[in-house]
Amino acid sequence: MKTIGWIGVGIMGKSMVRNLMKAGFQLRIYARNRAKVEDVIQEGASFFDTIGACVQGCEAVVTMVGFPQDVEEVYFTPGAILDRAEPGAYLIDMTTTSPSLAQQLWQEGTRRGFRVLDAPVTGGDTGAKNGTLSILVGGQEADYQACLPLFRAMGTNINRQGEAGCGQHAKLANQIMIAGTLSGVCEALAYARDKGLNLSVLLDSLSTGAAGSKQLDAFGEKIIRGDYAPGFFLKHFVKDMTLAQEEASRDGLALEVLSQALVNYKALEQEGWGDLGTQALIKHYEADAPKAE
Repeated sequence: MKTIGWIGVGIMGKSMVRNLMKAGFQLRIYARNRAKVEDVIQEGASFFDTIGACVQGCEAVVTMVGFPQDVEEVYFTPGAILDRAEPGAYLIDMTTTSPSLAQQLWQEGTRRGFRVLDAPVTGGDTGAKNGTLSILVGGQEADYQACLPLFRAMGTNINRQGEAGCGQHAKLANQIMIAGTLSGVCEALAYARDKGLNLSVLLDSLSTGAAGSKQLDAFGEKIIRGDYAPGFFLKHFVKDMTLAQEEASRDGLALEVLSQALVNYKALEQEGWGDLGTQALIKHYEADAPKAE
């Protein structure tokens, strides 16, 4: 497997494309805006103006787009992936999307003779740049094994979670964990600021104790500095939490912490902060904080 078609070259996708090229894969890419991917074109990726042209002749096609409707568009639109990919190709959706859509894609792709995997990732833009992503794979064992060299070019913690859709379920579990943890980080910093503590000293004190977490390490200092640059868009996190809530509600499972975090994040998105990073949740607590006299 050497020639890869890649659809969706965003914040994380661009780094993943680079790591695949470093590993010796030949990359054919499609993006809606060519100007935003000129750098990876200069580095050796071949650009195509249509999805259909991009995926022809590829042994594997990887998609890393934004929302479930984008996944549906790039696969099911006439002339797109399912119509133009090579017979027997591996189709790997690395977007975080709904498990039911992943199952639908597997069923239709299998019917048409493709080998389909859902493989969402976690690790953010830093993990994508460093090639240290965790990759959560759903699909057939043989297909998973065949794609391991591709996955190892992008990640270091790669595991098959089960059948089609299970990769997406695992990613939603990840997002539920983050929702609670990052909410706790923001609430703690809001409390400490209200009590007049030195937040940098506090972070140094707590980060190696029982309250330490990846979220605290990644975003504690950024929150203190007011750095809301996105490693992962707030609007995409709203999408992920909404998917998780829908999946939980379908089975009558009440996830109160997730539900409250989603309410808070949705309010920020409605205020126009959707293109900031997930650490911008602190704005919710700043808005609610009582003002000093």
